[in-house]
Amino acid sequence: MRDIDLEAEREREQMLLGVYAVRHEGVEPTDSPNVGVIIEGCEVLQDLRDVASGCALLLGLIYCLNLSYPKDLKYTFEFLQKVLMELDGKKLSIKVQILKNKLHE
Repeated sequence: MRDIDLEAEREREQMLLGVYAVRHEGVEPTDSPNVGVIIEGCEVLQDLRDVASGCALLLGLIYCLNLSYPKDLKYTFEFLQKVLMELDGKKLSIKVQILKNKLHE
């Protein structure tokens, strides 16, 4: 295993919640990356089609497992859920509402 692979593995183990996409050396640019979902440092889903699917599945898992958004990513997840996925989009925090308004200008 290469140093890059070891470094990526260490980073994945430290992730609280996330979606990862890995492209291995020597693959064609048109080849799909290895996409998966991590919860509390454990890879819970792998071999997904794309990052968008990974994000949707991560939000579904957060809901099903009744997990809280990490404090430092609270607004990121709120934006994904309420603006991009249009789930419970009427109750936005001020920060997310400002971003949504700027995007619609």
